[in-house]
Amino acid sequence: MGNGVREGQADFQRQDVEPIPSTHLPPEETREKKKVLNSLMSGALAGAVAKTAVAPLDRTKIMFQVSSKRFSAKEAYRLIYRTYLNEGLWSLWRGNSATMVRVIPYAAIQFCAHEEYKQLLGSYYGFQGKALTPFPRFIAGSLAGTTAAMLTYPLDMVRARMAVTPKEMYSNIVHVFIRISREEGLKTLYRGFTPTIIGVIPYAGLSFFTYETLKKLHADHSGKLQPSPPERLLFGACAGLIGQSASYPLDVVRRRMQTAGVMGHTYSSILLTMQEIIREEGLIRGLYKGLSMNWVKGPIAVGISFTTFDLMQILLRKLQHSSNVER
Repeated sequence: MGNGVREGQADFQRQDVEPIPSTHLPPEETREKKKVLNSLMSGALAGAVAKTAVAPLDRTKIMFQVSSKRFSAKEAYRLIYRTYLNEGLWSLWRGNSATMVRVIPYAAIQFCAHEEYKQLLGSYYGFQGKALTPFPRFIAGSLAGTTAAMLTYPLDMVRARMAVTPKEMYSNIVHVFIRISREEGLKTLYRGFTPTIIGVIPYAGLSFFTYETLKKLHADHSGKLQPSPPERLLFGACAGLIGQSASYPLDVVRRRMQTAGVMGHTYSSILLTMQEIIREEGLIRGLYKGLSMNWVKGPIAVGISFTTFDLMQILLRKLQHSSNVER
């Protein structure tokens, strides 16, 4: 009987110290998948919110970029007001559905790719879990922008066409694809692709680099791990201002090449397009047309985009942590 008691006690002790199966702890692969999904969702929302906020200014900028009219703030205001009177308030968001179709996957891919490239470059340069040094920081942003642009370019082409044409010409996004393919050939969907990629390298690189650098400087000097939402907006605005100013001439060239088929022009290469713009309109007035509007629109859009992404990431992490604790 004494033996039975001792055996029972031994069994109890063995069971008591046996490790509990870690069914509640997600494996590495699951955590990685959740991280990627969070980045995609946060990026998609960030792009949608930012672009919708500045859609009327964006459309007005494109209309000036693809025409030979001289740009001024007064003329831009007149164009917005005339569009509102003639076509109604919602016409200022014409082409925004195409923008959403493009910008949601573009922003989702760009932000997600940036997180992945940061991780890869961090492992390569030995900065795993720490902030990257300036050069890898710039490379991560450039690669993220290039990846997103390559995968979503035809949608950007369609958006530009819808922004500069009357609604009678193209009824919807699918109609644009069908008409361009039938009347101008499938190659047209990639017209302006080269200046886009050349332009996105400094734009995305400098934007992400500036934003990440300002966040790091803020943490070093303030002692706070995370900046406040207004500070994030300010850092994003600075990033947008620097990034867009550096790549703006190529943005003008890209828009001219994208809309050549409906604007009565033929542009065969980047250099020839630049030469024609400079010859007809001058260097500053041609290649930097609408830049002052971009200095209003760009910082707002990029500030909103970066801030929305960061806050969504924080929110999703908190929600996932709460659900894991409850389990």
